[in-house]
Amino acid sequence: MSFKDVVKKYNDTSLILRIVIGLVIGAIIAVIFKPLLEDPLQTAPVVSFFNELFILFGSLFTGALKAVAPILVFFLVISALCNAKAAGSMRTVILLYVLSTFIAAVVAVAASFIFPTTVQLVQPVETGEAPQGIGEVILTLLMNIVSNPVEALSNANYIGILAWGVVLGIALRAASQNTKDVFGAVSDAISKVVRWVISLAPFGIMGLVYASVSQNGLEIFIDYGVLMAVLVGCMLFIAFVTNPILVYVFVHRNPYPLILRCLKDSGITAFFTRSSAANIPVNMELCRKLGLDPDNYSVSIPLGATINMAGAAVTITVMTMTACHTLGIPVDPFTAIILSVLAAVSACGASGVAGGSLLLIPLACSLFGITGDVASQMIAIGFIISVVQDSCETALNSSSDVVFTATADYRAQIKAGKEPKLGRDNFSLDEID
Repeated sequence: MSFKDVVKKYNDTSLILRIVIGLVIGAIIAVIFKPLLEDPLQTAPVVSFFNELFILFGSLFTGALKAVAPILVFFLVISALCNAKAAGSMRTVILLYVLSTFIAAVVAVAASFIFPTTVQLVQPVETGEAPQGIGEVILTLLMNIVSNPVEALSNANYIGILAWGVVLGIALRAASQNTKDVFGAVSDAISKVVRWVISLAPFGIMGLVYASVSQNGLEIFIDYGVLMAVLVGCMLFIAFVTNPILVYVFVHRNPYPLILRCLKDSGITAFFTRSSAANIPVNMELCRKLGLDPDNYSVSIPLGATINMAGAAVTITVMTMTACHTLGIPVDPFTAIILSVLAAVSACGASGVAGGSLLLIPLACSLFGITGDVASQMIAIGFIISVVQDSCETALNSSSDVVFTATADYRAQIKAGKEPKLGRDNFSLDEID
């Protein structure tokens, strides 16, 4: 078998399976090596060599993530804004998408306060300078916004990167289509580079798990389990509580027949495919079965795969709050609101990228002065728990696309004096009031 065949077989294997294998190998080797490394004077040279090699795998992976994240955010934002289509009749859908994503971030902040979680980071870490109050947060935010764009990219100043990306993206809306296509192509190219980095995640995860377990023992997996429970709990709360509330506010009908139908027909498929983009045909077919207007859902479903990112907002927020709790950084309510807005905005750029929401964690972490080294470790931890987290995130994001598309359509029907029906089953959305 040639090297090319080995690479192809590696890439054809599920990323989740590769990550699980890397995680298990890293943990087993750490358990074996831990007692051998406790006495450095008695450690065999071959053990020291492999110890340094495994640690190097983790360092290279986090270093690559740290390097690619700033430029990824910059061009994703520019491309998304300059190529965005006019809203037109989609205003209700867009409002629901944006509102639900912001509410998801608020729910995640609240959950992180109620269930504060911490994780073990690979030592040593630099914590940076944490903000000391609201005034300092606002001042730092404003100064970062007006920073030099080149310096913002080189120093990983994500607030400045986001600000310049938004300004340039809006300004380029007046440019020719050829110019817009160039930025779209650059964004796609960077996304491909990210996929190359992510394809090597199993080796990076192996190194990071090895370093964490050899330093802190197998207890780290308890922390990961608690963190995953908070993430999944937030997503379930959004799917069964806040999203139904939004639907009821807009149509004043029982939302649960629609919610459960979308979770069954769209959410389950998205859970296993782990791709909002790949689930677009499924959502389009579901919209057809629900009897929605094709002119609307043909636009809103692809749009939702880009900007309706409640699950991503949860991931970004919870992981950032976990980093704050781990480093002992206090988070006041005002800063938490800023974090919610920032997470919601950045989540809209998470689509179309492997591990998209995880790669935007540094953007939110920068609000608290958390360094890129720590943020990169949080990304890596996110990949460790992504076996469950990413599947739940995609299921929430994709099923919500249909939920809110249908809500906007039903709202228009109600205004026109018609009673909306839930698809071919002629299952009426019963009134609550």
